[in-house]
Amino acid sequence: MKCFHFSNGSEKRGVEDEEASASSSRTSRVSWARSLSLMDSRRSEFDSDSRDFSDTLGFHEFLSQRRANHLHLFSFSDLKLATRGFNRSLLIGEGGFGSVYRGTVNHRSQIDVAVKQLNRNGHQGHKEWINEVNLLGVIKHPNLVRLVGYCAEDDERGIQRLLVYEFMPNKSLEDHLLVRVPSSVLPWMTRLKIAQDAARGLAYLHEEMDFQLIFRDFKTSNILLDEDFNAKLSDFGLARQGPSEGFGYVSTAVVGTIGYAAPEYVQTGKLTAKSDVWSFGVVLYELITGRRAVERNLPKNEQKLLEWVRPYVSDPKKFHHIVDPRLEGQDCTKSAHKLAILANKCLMKQPKSRPKMSEVVEILGNIINETVPMDECISETVAETQEEQEVNLSVEDAEPEPAKQGNNYLKKVFEFRDMVSLRNKSIGKFDWKSWAPGLVRTW
Repeated sequence: MKCFHFSNGSEKRGVEDEEASASSSRTSRVSWARSLSLMDSRRSEFDSDSRDFSDTLGFHEFLSQRRANHLHLFSFSDLKLATRGFNRSLLIGEGGFGSVYRGTVNHRSQIDVAVKQLNRNGHQGHKEWINEVNLLGVIKHPNLVRLVGYCAEDDERGIQRLLVYEFMPNKSLEDHLLVRVPSSVLPWMTRLKIAQDAARGLAYLHEEMDFQLIFRDFKTSNILLDEDFNAKLSDFGLARQGPSEGFGYVSTAVVGTIGYAAPEYVQTGKLTAKSDVWSFGVVLYELITGRRAVERNLPKNEQKLLEWVRPYVSDPKKFHHIVDPRLEGQDCTKSAHKLAILANKCLMKQPKSRPKMSEVVEILGNIINETVPMDECISETVAETQEEQEVNLSVEDAEPEPAKQGNNYLKKVFEFRDMVSLRNKSIGKFDWKSWAPGLVRTW
């Protein structure tokens, strides 16, 4: 789902833009490109208010002032070599601003990277390029994608603008939510931890830096996953500095993605950190349902996610109907309902009524602690199986098999195993305190 310019009263045009781009966003390659800020080229034309970083510094002056940061300045030949001449076999994404390739560079050691190359024809995406270098060069957090370096060269071949990111092997959250292969479906506990990681990233931007940063384009395609499914926010091309002290909001051109942008921001252009909180609430419902925020391929009454879930959330007896059916077998309905309550808080009509992201992180931590992870259930089962085997061994040691009993002795052992395999439904394991030896037949 592409980003685009909203203008008051022209949302219909944005919807048409989104539908026109649907055919180009069906593969994971394009999704990866979207997650690395390859967005609608018209965005730069409209989002030109005076507080953009690229308006406050000249380009070359800007580059000279970045020497203190940790970004590496790559030559174009370095990146051409890293991607084997920008080989199409290494292409992992493409969009309106350019293409993204997987590559390998020598930066302290040999590392895999994602190299984004902007189109050389014109300056489309140039401001977003500057914004990302400016921001990711100075902010560091475990839940923000790391910008390794950049390339800026102007020669007879044209303008070369490239960004080099850490490579995220598990692509984006959107890729996993849309997959229909059962073996690739994200487990419920993994979804909760991804939500918590993303919330920590936003909390850092909103509350933990010297200046506030509003992400402005929070969505599933901008949440990337590393090899351990740790989540990191990506694509800072639309990020904006928050309001100055004494001011409640930033006035700006309205940009974003249909289904994620907060209603008060779309209607007035007044941007606050609570706009990101609204977007986070939408993503929580995507995690619960496994559906997009807006899906044109569904029946009309189900196309807008927030409208579809509304009647089910208010009725606990119906709530299970909106839980992702691919989570069948994972007892997560109770936990999902708690997550929906948190999502509703994030989606409050009045921005001031929405929680801060630090509060969201805390609530998510409580939900995770109250949810028994599937791997712990498995480990309990393994431990109980070992207990069962030890009990069987002790019975056999205490009572050697009498030759005259024959099959009766085997029957006794099997019946004992059946008793041990019983589980108390309320606690999910055998209740040894209530077990009575007299219930086991020995002949």
